[in-house]
Parts: sequence; structure tokens; C-alpha cells
Amino acid sequence: MIVKPQLAKLGLFDAKVPRYTSYPTAPHFSNDVGSDMFGDWISGIKPGSAISLYIHVPFCRRLCWFCACRTQGTQTDNPVIAYVDVLKAELDLLAARLPEGVVLSRLHWGGGTPTLLNAQLMRELAQHILGIVPMGPNAEFSVEIDPNEIDEARLDALADAGMNRASIGVQDFDDEIQKTIGRIQSYDTTRDAIDMIRERGITSLNADILYGLPHQTKARMTESVQKLLSLNPDRVALYGYAHVPWMAKRQQLIPSDALPTPEQRLELFDTARRLFLWDNYAEIGIDHFATVDDGLTHALRAGRLKRNFQGYTDDQADVLIGVGASSISRFPQGYAQNAPATSAHTKAIRDGQFSTSRGHLFKGQDILRARLIEALMCDFKIDSAEILRDHDISASDLDEMYRAANASFDGMLQITEAGLFIPPEARALTRMIARSFDAYDLSKAGHSSAI
Repeated sequence: MIVKPQLAKLGLFDAKVPRYTSYPTAPHFSNDVGSDMFGDWISGIKPGSAISLYIHVPFCRRLCWFCACRTQGTQTDNPVIAYVDVLKAELDLLAARLPEGVVLSRLHWGGGTPTLLNAQLMRELAQHILGIVPMGPNAEFSVEIDPNEIDEARLDALADAGMNRASIGVQDFDDEIQKTIGRIQSYDTTRDAIDMIRERGITSLNADILYGLPHQTKARMTESVQKLLSLNPDRVALYGYAHVPWMAKRQQLIPSDALPTPEQRLELFDTARRLFLWDNYAEIGIDHFATVDDGLTHALRAGRLKRNFQGYTDDQADVLIGVGASSISRFPQGYAQNAPATSAHTKAIRDGQFSTSRGHLFKGQDILRARLIEALMCDFKIDSAEILRDHDISASDLDEMYRAANASFDGMLQITEAGLFIPPEARALTRMIARSFDAYDLSKAGHSSAI
């Protein structure tokens, strides 16, 4: 078992590394990808295939101080109403390019706060989407739901539209922590929202909880996790709070001296992890947990677990299209990101063109290294037979990559004829090990803590 001095020696408590929800990561995107190329990629989708669609709603009624997402506050519905019109116009541009017979494998509304939309806007948006790209067999329609910003009418609209998975952000149930991070959300409010969701036959529930928050202790972490477990979520994402006030200015409102140390962050993670495992959740990758019947657990056991901008997924679609300001799309050819500013995105769409402002065209070993990193992040191993079958690399070159990575971690990894393995005692280092396979310069990217 690796102990703290060894982890410190290997740099875990000092390292800043990507979360690897993409490769290369977004800081390495450039303006090489524009709206014309994005449109060509859409036209090149195989007719009759299944794709994923992400709808980004950047508005919030209040801005939580801990959040580093691209969001903006609004106290009226007028900007939201106008934005939904822009989304529908963007979807029309997509419809003009999509080949025949394309269906959805996944539809996800995220934000921001998608439940800021009133019930009528929800119905209009869902109808518009599904009129262009219908749901395919066994498709999932998930929505991020703010328990403070939901009611019966809006849940009726989402259920009627086909929502079959809901995602609830918890963060932490402790009153002092909530006040410090600018996110007031009581246990009772959260429970009531979940009860309303389940009353509508929506049985699949995701929940997010954070470790590394200000004033968090093992006792407080234990209490929050136990409260969350009482709500019986099907999936839990146990994310480390990323304190990046140089990127997210609102985080300057959070006192840095109240944050736990990296060593304490690891203890907080381990505390929560043990509670989920004791409650018979399966461990999914580096920071997710799921019930034995959940799709993520099945995907893990079948070797089909994937990783994308929403975290871990069992979605097998090759194409993910992001709609809305700042959304990122992934194609077999590369990544494309919409204009981050709502105003710039709106102008482009109203001018009749996609707002693609940057992206990345896969080249060289990008696809190979993306798969190596994804395999480590999902399965804690790399299957040499799969890599040699699917990618242009020799056995000797692949073995050299393994040995270089292993040398960086004092020989703690396992290299066999089958491939490279991260033993359970070294899995706290997974993001750092994945970095060993990253060919891009990470020195100026400003990534979050490795733990």
C-alpha cells in the first residue's frame, strides 16, 4: 500500500494535471477549426447512425462562488427566452447539414441551470430538438436539475418530453460550507426535488458531491455522504473542488485559507470512497460510483466505459455535438468549440452560421494517445492487443512508452505481455500516470490539483 511519503515523493500533492475529459485538452485548441469545417464534419456523419447531443444553457438565477463553469446570472426570463430562440435557430442550421436517418443515443441538457427555463420553453425546446433528431433505441435524455429551481410544472414538461435520467448537484449538505461557497441548498429541498422526479417514473438519478471544499472535515464529509446515500442515487460523481480563482473570478470570494491541504483532500476523498463502497456501489474510474444495475457498471464490466466532457459514460456514439454558447463537439476528425461569449454565439447564429471559434484537428498520434489515456482513466489498464490492432504503432514502440511511464513512477506500474496495469494502491496517481502519455506542453495550461 502506498503511503503519504511515497505519494509526496512522486509529486501527487503538488501536481497540476488535466482531468482528461478530452485529448488533447481544451487549452490546446486553436483557431484551425472554424464554422465551415464544423459544418462539413456534420455532413460527413454516417446516415442512419446514432449521435449524442449536448444542449448548453449558460444562465443561472444566482452564481455559485465555487463554480468554474461558463455561466451568467439573470433575474428575469427575457435573456433566457431570447437564448432559446437562438438554440432553435442553431438546431435548424444543424438540421440543414445532418444526413438522413440520424438518431440520438444521448440527449443532455446542462449548464448553467437548464431548469431555469419555464415549462413552456422546455416543451418548445424539446419538441424542436426531437423534431430534428429523434431518440433512438434505448436512448437517454438527461437534464441537470437545480433543486432550488424546479417545480411540478417543469418536471411534468421534462417527463412528457421523455427525460429518463436526472442529475442533481449536491456539493455538500453542511450549512457553513454552503454559505462559504455561495450555494444554499438544504437536504429537505434536495429530497423533495428527488421525490418529485421519482413520482414521474424517472428512476435513474445522478448526483454530484465535492471534496476539497472550504471548512470540509472528515466528519462533515461523512455526514454529507450519508445524507446523500439516504437519497439512493444510481450514480455519484465525487469530484475534487478545483480552486482556480485566476480563471473563475467568483472563486476569489472563497477564503483560500479555509481550504484543506492536498493531504487532507486525499483523506476526504478516501472517506467518501469507503462509504460508497460500503454501501455496495461499484467504483467507476477515478471519481464515479454506481449501483450494480446502472449502465456505467455494465459498461465497466464489458470493457465499454468511455470518458467525455460530462465525465464517465456508457454512450458508444462516435459523434457528440454541442449546441449553445461555449459547447464543445467531438467528431472522429477532431473537436470544435462554439464561441464562449453568449453575445458572440448569438450574433453568429443570427447571421446564419455556426459560431465555431476554435477546436482541434486530430493529427499525428492524437487518436492513439487519446485512447491510451482514456483506457487508463476508465479501466486502469491498457490492453496491448487492442492498441496494436486498432492503431499504427509497433509492439516495441508501445513497450517503450510503457517503460517510460513506469520509470516516472519508481516502477510501481505493472507491465506484462497483456499490457500496462495500474495496481489498486497506485490509483490515486492515475491522472499523473495518464499525463505520461500526453505529448502536449502542459506547463502553462493552469490545470487543477491532481488530488
